[in-house]
Amino acid sequence: MADSTSSSSDSSSSSSSSLRDLTHSALQLIHWREPKKSAMAFSLSLLVLVSVATLSVISVVSYLMLACLCVTITFRVYKSVIQAVQKSEEGHPFRSLLEKDISVSSESVRQLADQFLIHLNWFSSQTRRLLLVQDLVDSLKLIVIMFQLAAAMWVMTYVGAVFNGVTILILADIIFFTTPLIYQKKKTQIDRQIELVRSRLEETLQKLQDHLPGAVKRTKAE
Repeated sequence: MADSTSSSSDSSSSSSSSLRDLTHSALQLIHWREPKKSAMAFSLSLLVLVSVATLSVISVVSYLMLACLCVTITFRVYKSVIQAVQKSEEGHPFRSLLEKDISVSSESVRQLADQFLIHLNWFSSQTRRLLLVQDLVDSLKLIVIMFQLAAAMWVMTYVGAVFNGVTILILADIIFFTTPLIYQKKKTQIDRQIELVRSRLEETLQKLQDHLPGAVKRTKAE
């Protein structure tokens, strides 16, 4: 029993550590900590999106797999010839990748399902609380957010009339890789504007709260 508990804890810790590593690697890419890798990822993603815009998705996937297969076969033959000439015993050039375990364990799936269930229950509880106006101020905040989302969706209808989905993805990819660089260079000015917008939003919500009946007002201590 103890062995099973320890093994499940080890698998969960390994999955969480791998998730942290993946998140850290993604942040390293978009923040251009390693310019060569970031430039390669940006160029490859942009190339794939532009290819999807001009060709079908099936064609792009087929060409990518064919190109990958040509590269791996060429490299495999090249290493085999080099090993035969030098009479070395280095083995398969992709041995480390072939020996890497890429199987998905049942513990990882169970952990993801548990996390999804926790978030689903939280979302259901918050939705019921806001829609049934358990707290009037929070419900008013929800209305403000919904108006903002509705305005954003209204703007997106005009954007969708001009651009198709792949073009929007290309623009999003460009923004995804360029925004961190712009923010690093203009951090002070951007933070000032964000703080200004946040303060104005808080002032607006405070004015709305001041006009509410005293029974539904909330003090800062609450």
